[in-house]
Amino acid sequence: MPITEETPQVPINQYGKAKKMAEDMIMDFSKNSDMAIMILRYFNVIGSDPERRLGEAPRLELRDQGRISGACFDAARDIIPGIKVSYSFLPLHFTHRLKCSLIKPWCISLQVKGTDYKTHDGTCIRDYIDVTDLVDAHIKALQHAKPRNVGIYNVGTGKGRSVKEFVEACKKAMRADIKVDYIPRRPGDYAEVFSDPSKIRQ
Repeated sequence: MPITEETPQVPINQYGKAKKMAEDMIMDFSKNSDMAIMILRYFNVIGSDPERRLGEAPRLELRDQGRISGACFDAARDIIPGIKVSYSFLPLHFTHRLKCSLIKPWCISLQVKGTDYKTHDGTCIRDYIDVTDLVDAHIKALQHAKPRNVGIYNVGTGKGRSVKEFVEACKKAMRADIKVDYIPRRPGDYAEVFSDPSKIRQ
């Protein structure tokens, strides 16, 4: 750590492998093209449009893979996107990352996967970048793209924060008590991942 643009890519899960395959295809394409190409390597994107035009509300079937900021928001408000009730029960088939009990009134908890990583508090460390900064990076990338050239840039903050630290920050920002369930880790997660964004800052 940190990860630079030259760090060897050794993905350990399907998501990482798919991203590397996409990059390999782009690089192969660039060998026979005059197109200006920019590859932006996102780290962990969080947040919403500050003007409230877009927010944290992906389709329900994608919620299990959603961003942690959206999951914290749901847990704090005791809601799941698309369902507007204050007291209810869930059908048997409706279980996902933010699970509710079938025998209790409406209750939602945030599930943090893994507390035994070799980090200062046992949870994964990630590099969280706000979506508005990501938009800015795209605009600047387009402005600096050059024909017959491939630019590769990390888009992150260069600072790692643990999942537990992120949840505590959400509690403070929303002034809400978020119920957290700590469950076993899932396979394919690195303990610590954060960027070296010095290249894109130049």
